[in-house]
Amino acid sequence: MPEDELLQTTDAAPLASRIEQSGGGGGDAPASDDKPVQGPRFNAPVAQGGYSWWYVDALSDDGRNGITIIALVGSVFSPYYAAMRRRGGGDPLEHVSLNVAIYGEGKRWSMTERGSDAVKRDKTWLQIGPSSLEWRDGALTIHIDEIAVPLPKRIRGTVRVYPTAVHGKPYQLDSAGRHFWEPIAPCARVEVDLKQPALRWSGEGYLDSNRGDEPLEAAFKRWDWSRTALKRGAAVLYDVTGRDGDGPTLGLRFDPNGDVKPFEAPPFAKLPSTLWRVQRGTRVDRQGGARVVKTLEDTPFYARSVLETNILGETATAMHESLCLDRFNSRWVQTLLPFRIPRAMR
Repeated sequence: MPEDELLQTTDAAPLASRIEQSGGGGGDAPASDDKPVQGPRFNAPVAQGGYSWWYVDALSDDGRNGITIIALVGSVFSPYYAAMRRRGGGDPLEHVSLNVAIYGEGKRWSMTERGSDAVKRDKTWLQIGPSSLEWRDGALTIHIDEIAVPLPKRIRGTVRVYPTAVHGKPYQLDSAGRHFWEPIAPCARVEVDLKQPALRWSGEGYLDSNRGDEPLEAAFKRWDWSRTALKRGAAVLYDVTGRDGDGPTLGLRFDPNGDVKPFEAPPFAKLPSTLWRVQRGTRVDRQGGARVVKTLEDTPFYARSVLETNILGETATAMHESLCLDRFNSRWVQTLLPFRIPRAMR
């Protein structure tokens, strides 16, 4: 698929019958805190200087639209949080944000940081300023009300994530056991219904969570991550380079019915660097290859891309990210970040 055909508008209808089953609004009726939760646990404790985040991505069925949403408690890429940590502080609840990136028609990006007075949460409900996430009846509903940067345009509407199965196992990413990744719903349907910009589409999606008891840059130099939608299920690759050497390379295949099987990660293949010279790479079958279909995000330390790749004998589309934490931790990058991550006035 050529780049100029990717991420145009579509009017794919949502699954209306499933919308009715998703439960009520985000902040109007937070779920009871005395019930066990299988799924996101929004009130899990976060260590001083640490973080928790919940990540959603989706591509429309025609491949022309995309979205990513990240709810962060202890915003890992916040320059304000980094500055507080350098001074010996770092209360994660004072640095929370909802990052929303829309790709295609109406392309917008927002990541307003807020303090503890803007956060409310229990096991199944998280409110960050005017936006909220709620886990109910095995589905995640995200109500978005944010302002994009650099042009101050509204992002307002609802995104719903319907997992085919829910996974609850965390995977350790570092040798010290301070950073974990949890693939909550590697196979999911996502419905996007936005009022501003006016967008409505459905597609294959993904939901996971990461948490750590220290900053990312304390443990890692870089990583490459990807999730690939297969004909049946999904494959996830996590390629980590730690401060103490190469970390684990995770290869996991998720079946729609909930089964998960590890597989041996295939050989590493370099991808073209971004305009900011962020190095990218992925793992592909020996008899296959991978190419960048579209670079969605190109920043001094992070790249998000759509790939056409070959994995587990299939040619498929993957959402891919490359992260360079040495770049993130540099002073010149820290100086640039406030232009993309404004801090809300109290």
